[in-house]
Amino acid sequence: MQAILNNFNMFQRTLSERLVAAACKMPVVTLVGPRQSGKTTLVRAVFPDHRYLSLERPDDRAEALEDPRGFLARFENPVILDEVQRAPELLSYIQVDVDEDDRPGRFILTGSQNLLLMEKISQTLAGRTAILHLLPLSTAELCGRPPVDIDILDKIESKLLPPPDLDIWKTIWTGFYPRIHDKNLDPMSWLADYHRTYVERDLRDVLKVMDLDLFERFVRLTAARTGQVLNIASLSEDVGVTQPTAKRWLTALRISFIITLFQPHHASFRKRLRKSPKLHFIDTGLACYLLGIKDPEILSYHPLRGAIFESYVAGELMKGFSNIGLEHRLYHWRDSTGHEIDILIDLGDRLIPVEAKSGMTITSDTVTGLRWWTDLERNPAVGGVVVHGGDESRMRNGIAIRPWYLG
Repeated sequence: MQAILNNFNMFQRTLSERLVAAACKMPVVTLVGPRQSGKTTLVRAVFPDHRYLSLERPDDRAEALEDPRGFLARFENPVILDEVQRAPELLSYIQVDVDEDDRPGRFILTGSQNLLLMEKISQTLAGRTAILHLLPLSTAELCGRPPVDIDILDKIESKLLPPPDLDIWKTIWTGFYPRIHDKNLDPMSWLADYHRTYVERDLRDVLKVMDLDLFERFVRLTAARTGQVLNIASLSEDVGVTQPTAKRWLTALRISFIITLFQPHHASFRKRLRKSPKLHFIDTGLACYLLGIKDPEILSYHPLRGAIFESYVAGELMKGFSNIGLEHRLYHWRDSTGHEIDILIDLGDRLIPVEAKSGMTITSDTVTGLRWWTDLERNPAVGGVVVHGGDESRMRNGIAIRPWYLG
């Protein structure tokens, strides 16, 4: 498989093994994620013997919409149908087809996730498809290093890999869409095009936004709130739209994997909790573009540096879950007195608190918040993780100090 992948892309994607495993069990495998996250490259590399067809092509899309039975009859052997959101009605006919012939791996579907696609998949292909999410590159994939193991994030191994040959702020500013790195493109130019074609065109079409300038303002003001607890009333007021409109636009950004919302964890430990979610842009490069941060040096001292760094850590942890085929179990925790935990990982049998600190120096104050939280009455959690902007990696009084690349 490695040789095949190398023919298509310079990056080994962690999800490839999970993709193969799903195709060995289910008649349909659906790979969804934002545009340009590498979906087409990955499925064509992993399934080189499948016929490939993109529904972005007008003639094929027209046939799929006008004569779906005839369209599917063309494929006696397994097929990749790319950008299936362009013909969502086809899913009902695929359902009938696989009910008659449920051989594993018959259909590999990809789609840029949106409201209509996910609703159609959930209703039509329930029980017939495995749904996997491909996000942009993780730092580990970018470096060709082993993926982050969430289960042992709060433990430091005795043998550590050397730091990667990457600059922290250039990496976070550039973002993680594969094409930027594969083709060595200018990030700001590429992200400007991405924003226009995806955020402005695709999301506007789904939401039927008539005032493009207002929607543009909404997206940029949302970027300014990355790494912060969401105040929907403040956001809608600043944009000049109603709260229901702001909520609908946020939902579209979520389902398209532009942003994510970490819900507050329910564990109160006799503390009154704040119940608003925390907002994160999944790709920090896109956030930097929307915020007008023109180069890595500006990011290194920008007022939102800490918030963007926290969103970077949140994105890395999300990819850690997605790349093994799991929905993320990431939350935040904040009480009414202002105490908070940036990210709380719920593994079912235990909680791992994570603090993101963009500075390179670890002081005694760095772990104060984690120590306060683990000392709460009835809190069974111990230890925790501090992810910081330097290269230091060690245990400190039961707390794992991890470098920004999580190695």
